[in-house]
Amino acid sequence: MLAGRNRRRHSGAAPRDPERTRKRLLQAAFQEIHRSGFRSADVDAILAKAGVTKGALYYHFDSKEALGYAVVDEVIASNLHQKWVQPLRNAQNPIDVLIRIIQSESLKREDVQRGCPLLNLSQEMSGLDEGFRRRTAQVYKDWHVAMAEALRQGQKRRVVRSDINANETAMFLIAAWEGYVVLGKNSQDPRTVRSGQRRVSGQLESLRTSRGRVAAGEQG
Repeated sequence: MLAGRNRRRHSGAAPRDPERTRKRLLQAAFQEIHRSGFRSADVDAILAKAGVTKGALYYHFDSKEALGYAVVDEVIASNLHQKWVQPLRNAQNPIDVLIRIIQSESLKREDVQRGCPLLNLSQEMSGLDEGFRRRTAQVYKDWHVAMAEALRQGQKRRVVRSDINANETAMFLIAAWEGYVVLGKNSQDPRTVRSGQRRVSGQLESLRTSRGRVAAGEQG
């Protein structure tokens, strides 16, 4: 666990609209953590961005770490769920859905430079704080489970090859994509992520059955 935490119990008057204040704090904290990392995230910058007082922050969260945990549980997990998990539910052809998600990734330089919020926090904090490790691991697990299940359903519909292991393939695809994202962040070059889009999409195409290829060609 991290040393030097400043814990404060809920004190002071409750904000007039506590739910709205909490959401503003979470979004401001998410943006600051994504920009600077958790350890370098500036609480005063979060407060200024959210437009709230320090008392309002500690009314909702006992510490900076508690705020960070909530960012993972409520913002990062929610964003990943909306981007990856929901579209894969009941997808007639998971390969089409996954390629669309990959191709929709932003190639704006500022987005490439900041990288994946989940990956960033996992790399920074997993070896330092068990709370962050467990939370980021759960988000990755949810992502993996959703993708593997979608591939299994695709196999039942005969649009995904039956000779692949859905669990292993899902893990490989996540690792490959996140690898390109971190290389893009390191190189600061959107072309790296664009290369990842092509390569991972190509890998997904190789998972199609002949029936799936015919269906994809008809849609194209």
